[in-house]
Amino acid sequence: MPAYKYDPSTDIPSLSSKVFLVTGGTAGLGMETVLQLAKHDPARIIFTGRNVSAADKTISAAKKVNPGLDIVFMPCDFTSLDSVYAIGKEVLKQNLRLDVLLCNAGVMAVPAAVTKDNYEIQFGINHIAHALLMKVLLPLLQRTASLPNTSVRIVSNTSLGFAGSKGIHLDKINAPGASSFIGRWFRYSDAKLANILYAQQLAKHYPEITSVAIHPGVIITGLVSSLPLFDRIFVFLTTWWQQIDESDGVKNQLWAATAGDGVANGAFYEPVGVIGRTTKASLDVKGAEKLWDWTEKELARFE
Repeated sequence: MPAYKYDPSTDIPSLSSKVFLVTGGTAGLGMETVLQLAKHDPARIIFTGRNVSAADKTISAAKKVNPGLDIVFMPCDFTSLDSVYAIGKEVLKQNLRLDVLLCNAGVMAVPAAVTKDNYEIQFGINHIAHALLMKVLLPLLQRTASLPNTSVRIVSNTSLGFAGSKGIHLDKINAPGASSFIGRWFRYSDAKLANILYAQQLAKHYPEITSVAIHPGVIITGLVSSLPLFDRIFVFLTTWWQQIDESDGVKNQLWAATAGDGVANGAFYEPVGVIGRTTKASLDVKGAEKLWDWTEKELARFE
């Protein structure tokens, strides 16, 4: 188990005046991120999720950490782009600034399915839904970046699973894919590669915003515990020596969201704050540009 030297309780500076949005904040790393940020007096924390009762638990736990915390839950279904778009518009309506968007919500190796908008479900949730949220929130992020003494960021959770992808087959995104064990994991790899490539493109198109992708480490969260038995055994056998708990797993995204100097725009980081490994596909500039152009076209109806 890695012994990370980064300590959120002492290494995160005061977050006064800063507004954070955490997707998937009702459980796992998302909830832990909310709780750790709450300790440092942010101006506001907004978080999304689907489960209202779970959201109430997040709010209650955050209020114990910081009784005066301004915390807002916005229910959102990331399988529906209309739902994501509506939440993005509501954030614009209710906030004068947004300093950090933490794209934490996601699924892993789930059975073959499509979203309500007919995208392969892992790619639809892990990439397309978050890309739409970024698109809607960009005016607010840019406005915040123009203020003095600000460092606006988009932090996307990816995984070392990206290494299993040789490149994203965008022509197959509107189909559920194979239901086999291998099919599920290859689709996950494609979605995680997309997170890395999209961060690179965000940095290119919006250099005033620091956009990074991070690997949190191997954590046994609900993403793993909800998998079929064979998949859980596979994860355990291939990662048991690397597994960490949520208190360590949350550190990389907290570092990327709040560290001062040293967070490189467009980079991929492994825990904690270490430039991550690469593959031919993750260094494919033309592949990244193709993903960007395709995503822009798919989301054009949400102008």
